Amino acid sequence: MAQIGKAPCDNALILHGAKAQEGTCPDASKPWVLAAAIIGSSMAFIDGTVVNVALPAIQADLRATAFQAQWVVESYALLLAALLLVGGALGDHFGRRRIFAVGVGIFAVASVACGLAANVQQLIAARAVQGIGGALLVPGSLALISAAFPEKERGKAIGVWSGFSGITAAAGPVLGGFLVDHFSWAWAFLINVPMALLVLWIVWRHVPESRGSSASGGLDFLGALLATAGLGGIVYAFIEAPTQHWNSPAVIAAMAIGIAASAGFIAVERKAQTPMLPLALLRIGNFSGANLLTLLLYAALGGGLYFFPLNLIQVQGYSATVAGAALLPFIFIMFALSGWAGQLVDRFGPRLPLVIGPSIAAVGFALFAVPGVGASYWSGFLPAVVVLGFGMTVTVAPLTTTVMNAVGPEQAGVASGVNNAVSRAAAVLAIAVFGLVMAWAFDSALAESLRGMGASAEVSAFLEGERDKLAGAALPPGVDAATAAALKRAVAESFVAGFRWVMLLSAGLAVLSALSAWLMIGGGAAPAEATPATRGPAA
Repeated sequence: MAQIGKAPCDNALILHGAKAQEGTCPDASKPWVLAAAIIGSSMAFIDGTVVNVALPAIQADLRATAFQAQWVVESYALLLAALLLVGGALGDHFGRRRIFAVGVGIFAVASVACGLAANVQQLIAARAVQGIGGALLVPGSLALISAAFPEKERGKAIGVWSGFSGITAAAGPVLGGFLVDHFSWAWAFLINVPMALLVLWIVWRHVPESRGSSASGGLDFLGALLATAGLGGIVYAFIEAPTQHWNSPAVIAAMAIGIAASAGFIAVERKAQTPMLPLALLRIGNFSGANLLTLLLYAALGGGLYFFPLNLIQVQGYSATVAGAALLPFIFIMFALSGWAGQLVDRFGPRLPLVIGPSIAAVGFALFAVPGVGASYWSGFLPAVVVLGFGMTVTVAPLTTTVMNAVGPEQAGVASGVNNAVSRAAAVLAIAVFGLVMAWAFDSALAESLRGMGASAEVSAFLEGERDKLAGAALPPGVDAATAAALKRAVAESFVAGFRWVMLLSAGLAVLSALSAWLMIGGGAAPAEATPATRGPAA
């Protein structure tokens, strides 16, 4: 799955976010604010995990290619990642309650459009709009908690929010799989509507308005536009290259736009009065090291696990419900050991856990490459899920603490926002790049299998036309049962060949993230850049 539960530094965004304004939130309203934030952020959490489980059903029902299915995920994730920081700034300027409510409304309307989509193009467009709504509601939900609860009360509020977030992360994919199996993939989107209506009612009746101290500054709209164009152009090129080829004018133009916009983004951020990405932060060794680790490790996590439900459903033959439950051990491990992991930096300093954690995760990714077609979940995939979950547990809390300790308390909110956005952008880019790797490996393996079994020219030509559906490829009509079984096996084994490449690349990225920690992050328990107020875990 492209996203599993919370992104890194979500807790820190609340802890070091908006300052509670005296008298603006009565005590009677605080539980309602917390409820609105929990349900609102749960909509985004569920959406980030459920859609991958629904993708095989979407692909079959809308007759979509595997690359169009990628866009169903990427159109949402791309706009969410690119606009997340400016979405938070909009709340500071125009009111957190107002922008949060607008985000929830956009998200709900787009969810209805997703559920009613008659073709994959409509679904992709609706998902893009959903991403815009998500970019407003996700930072808004965290800012509402910061604005409503004074610092001495935030710890308890964060604990409640984190607990419900863990429940959502666990239940969301299972519930989504159940809806896909027993009703329709459309209900994976429509489930957002009653949740949104409840949130809007709570916001209207019980949530007070608040604004940020940065409201007098400007908004970095140009930076947001360039970030979207840069990320979008590069993602388009990698997703479309397998079908349009690299010499296609559209692919070349998209890559050129992506590179030029990315360079323009850096230039604009250097001069912007209130930049989305304060480049001065990247000169802080521990902060830049932590964000490089985040980029590499969350690329591995988002890109690799995007293909996991597809393997379980389309190749192994599991139901969507079972596939949705496949990562429950991962979530339970992170939840159960989060308190222990939060103490690691205090005991060992940031470097050691940020080297060991990603290294363990790399072993987990490598274990995903072991099972073949017809593998048992318990002996084939569960060991990989457990090892990966433990590796991420060792990593996430120390990563958040390192980001917070690298900067002063006045910059902690910005720093955690940047790290959160980096993790999401990493997954967006990785899904696009890994899709290219998957297509190459699948095509090569399938061509070799067809040659090995002596497939006729007609059969080979038919499957050539179906290869862009990957494991969802249809079999040629009119073949006998034995040939059909052999072809089905060849398609499944070809997908597994690509899946192995993806997981080994994920393992390599995890190793590189551990290496970046070793080289760039200081080993002391409290970095020199930190002040006493910033020491201690914030995850």
